[in-house]
This record gives sequence, C-alpha cells and structure tokens, in this order.
Amino acid sequence: MQFRNTQEYAQHLDQQDPLRSYKDQFLFPKVKGKEVIYFTGNSLGLQPKNAKKFVDDIINDWAELAVEGHFQAEKPWWDYHERFAQKLAPVVGAKPAEVTVMNTLTVNLHLLMVSFYRPTKQRYKIVMEEKAFPSDQYMMASQVRFHGLDPEEAIVEVKKRSGEHSFRTEDIRAKIKEVGEECALVLMGGVNYYNGQVLDMETITRAGKEVGAFVGWDLAHAAGNVELKLHEWNVDFAAWCSYKYMNSGPGNAAGCFVHEQYHGQKDIPRFEGWWGHNKERRFLMEPEFQPEPNANAWQISNAPVLALAPYLASLELFEEVGMSALIEKRNKIVAYLEFILQEIAKEVGGNFEVITPKERGTQLSVFLHGQGKELFHYLMQNGVIIDWREPNVIRLAPAPFYCSYTDMFEFGQIIRNYF
Repeated sequence: MQFRNTQEYAQHLDQQDPLRSYKDQFLFPKVKGKEVIYFTGNSLGLQPKNAKKFVDDIINDWAELAVEGHFQAEKPWWDYHERFAQKLAPVVGAKPAEVTVMNTLTVNLHLLMVSFYRPTKQRYKIVMEEKAFPSDQYMMASQVRFHGLDPEEAIVEVKKRSGEHSFRTEDIRAKIKEVGEECALVLMGGVNYYNGQVLDMETITRAGKEVGAFVGWDLAHAAGNVELKLHEWNVDFAAWCSYKYMNSGPGNAAGCFVHEQYHGQKDIPRFEGWWGHNKERRFLMEPEFQPEPNANAWQISNAPVLALAPYLASLELFEEVGMSALIEKRNKIVAYLEFILQEIAKEVGGNFEVITPKERGTQLSVFLHGQGKELFHYLMQNGVIIDWREPNVIRLAPAPFYCSYTDMFEFGQIIRNYF
C-alpha cells in the first residue's frame, strides 16, 4: 500500500475504516480544549462510555437490594465473574472453561506458580527474558527464594545479542534446550513491554514442553492486542492485566488461563478459597475443598463486582468487533504511523529509530536520537499523550478501537512543528 502524508489521505483512510465509529464510544482527556491524540493504551486504555452504566447498575443494586444483590440483582453478584468466560475466551484463544477473572496480574502469577512451579532437586530452573517487566522479576525471584533456592542460580535469563534490540527465537529455544532437564518452568512476557516485540509463543511453548517444563505467559501487553491461541498452543497457564488494551480501568481485576488438562484435579498444588469450591455446594459450608471443574477452581475470594463491571463493559465491545477486525486495523494504522515518522524525519533531518521488530502488535518503540525529554514534554503539552522509557525511548501505541488515521497525520505535524 502506498501511504501519503496528507490530511486528505488520512481522512480517506478514516472514511474507509469499518471501526471508525468506535472512537465515539470512548472518553478522551482534553489539552487546550481539544481531545488528545492518545498513544498510551499500552499503559492505560481509555474509558468506554458504557462503563459508567455497568458500575451504576451495581451501585443501584447495592442501594436497593443490599445483600440480596448477590442473588436478586439483574446480574447477580455471586456468579458475576462467570459472565466473562464466553466473551474473554476468543480474545485469548481459549475454551470458556479455561479462563477466569480475579485479583490482579502479579497476584495471579504468584497463585498460578503455586501450581506450576514445583521445583525438585533435579528440575528447578526458570527460563525468562532479560530485563522483563520489574514486577515479573520480583515475583519470580521471591518464588525461588520461597522454595529455598538462590535466584542467581535458579533463574536463567535469555539475552539479546550484542547491539540488537530484540530477542531471537532461536536463542530462546537454544537456552531452553541448554537448561534441559533442569528446566522446571518457562515464563516470559508474550509482548515485551519495552521494545514491543511479540515473541513466538507457539514455538517457545513447544520448546519448553520438549524438555519437560511447564510453560506460562505474562500477557499484560498481549491480551486484546495480538492473536493468541493459548489452548491450541498447549500453554499450561497465563495471566494478564485488563487495564491496558482491554480498557477496564486503572489497576483493575485481571484474567488468567489454566489449560483444561489441569481441571478437576483435587490433588494439584493450589492455594484454595471459598470461591474456588464447587459452586453448587458452596453455601453448604463444607470443610473439605471440592474444586470447580474449570479455571474457577483457582478463584479464592468472592468477586469484586464493582471492579469487574468496567471490564465486562469493555468486553461487550470486543465481542461486537472481534479480534480479527481489531488486528486488521492495528496492522494498518501502525504501518501508517511508522510511515509518518519516516516522512517527518526526512523533512526535518531527524533520526527516529523504530526498535520494534516486524513481529509487533500495537506498540512502536522509538529512539529519539539527538532528542531528549524536551521533545517528550513538547508532545505532552501539545495534546499527544505518549510514554517515556529511559534512556531515550518513547512508546507509541495507537489502539485500533479509538485511534484514527487522522490522529497519525496530526501527530506527525505536531512533531514537524517542533523543529
């Protein structure tokens, strides 16, 4: 496709965009009285306009029904989380029974590692990527120490090659094979938060299984962004936050996946609680835990329905549109954004180096050679909401639900006016 860096062309792309109307279903901050160009859906998605009604429904039920809202509300609270399964499963490529929503991302990873990191004297090492998101680093190191092991010995990091900005799949496979029978777990970020690279999750999962390890994925930057086939890839477990591309609200409840092969097992190591107990017998207050026959067996406490409500609202939009349509627009709008950056660099004699490889989702990570935080602050002051990562990277994530091609053109003009 031959892109053009003109307002008319950008508007033409918007007119052809089958998702153009969805921009009107989100609320935008304003700078200088004008709606911002929002590039930080990879950090916090915008608020869907329907979210308020979903929250208000629960507030009203609480006021009018009090405790009876658990069973008498239009969407009863006691099984509120079950409404997510059918809507969420297609987003992550799972069977409905394999997904649930609970807690927050790192909490869920800790709970899942109770089941899937079971080190022995022979098999105790975890393979992960270097410079993973800090929360993952802290979580895995603390899990290793909890088992009486030394993180320096038990955690094996796959590194990028010198001078390269992205990981090579062959290097990850080689490292897993090298660790071999000592590998208890492969746990990585499906989309790297810094460079925006989408890892070859299918190939890496297969490599982990070949050495007899469990394989899990942190999908914080993947869920709602890239195509996932967790069931088909035979992933053991995964977890993701919901407030980035899935627009559920700041710090909101997270999702997790447990492959169906682990369902219905009473003897699997697991931290257990009331809400993971057999739903039909939950209120009999029995002393012995009987797990739900699905991923809900990993639930511990009753659902925080006020937190879940915006997530459910957003999932209605995902269900309407479907991941294939979002991915189709994502590919086109990200390509157009990269084109705009290249064209502006030619005009102003700048050097904007995109370090995100072609295996990408919505995010472009860009080195601002010769430019520091001054350009970042200028963009923010002029209504472009972006993200800065040290030492000199801006992350741009044009979420297909609410970003337009005209946004991409106008972003380029704002940069151009800086020089």
